[in-house]
Amino acid sequence: MRAVIQRVREAGVQIDGRPHAHVGNGLLVLLGIEVGDTETDLEWLCGKIIRLRVFPDADEVMNLDVMQVRGEILLVSQFTLHASTAKGNRPSYIRAARPEEAVPLYLRAKQRLTEMLGRSVKSGEFGANMQVSLVNDGPVTIIIDSRIKE
Repeated sequence: MRAVIQRVREAGVQIDGRPHAHVGNGLLVLLGIEVGDTETDLEWLCGKIIRLRVFPDADEVMNLDVMQVRGEILLVSQFTLHASTAKGNRPSYIRAARPEEAVPLYLRAKQRLTEMLGRSVKSGEFGANMQVSLVNDGPVTIIIDSRIKE
């Protein structure tokens, strides 16, 4: 399971030209689910996201997590995070989990992040053609992969 996490001043998702979800200060999490990912991967990754200290404290040091700043989370599925570009110029997505495996884990990630955050996590729509907009604050962008824990 791989996540690209961006600290944002705001972020939003549109589907079919209509607003679908929007957050203010917080995190935009692009989530890619790989073949073979498990509930253990999900639990570890959600914990990392919630506890990630990327918000500035009073001394402007990145020392606070999303809960401490009362930030919001926008979760967006993105299978292309598991693209392989080893051969040729057309990415292969063979490592990305099929919807029947990925959808339950994506929905569970949203539920688990909501439980950990203590308030509703906004989200895109799995499999939809979405337009994602954001104002990256910093910029701060972190990549976390549940299979790389060192």
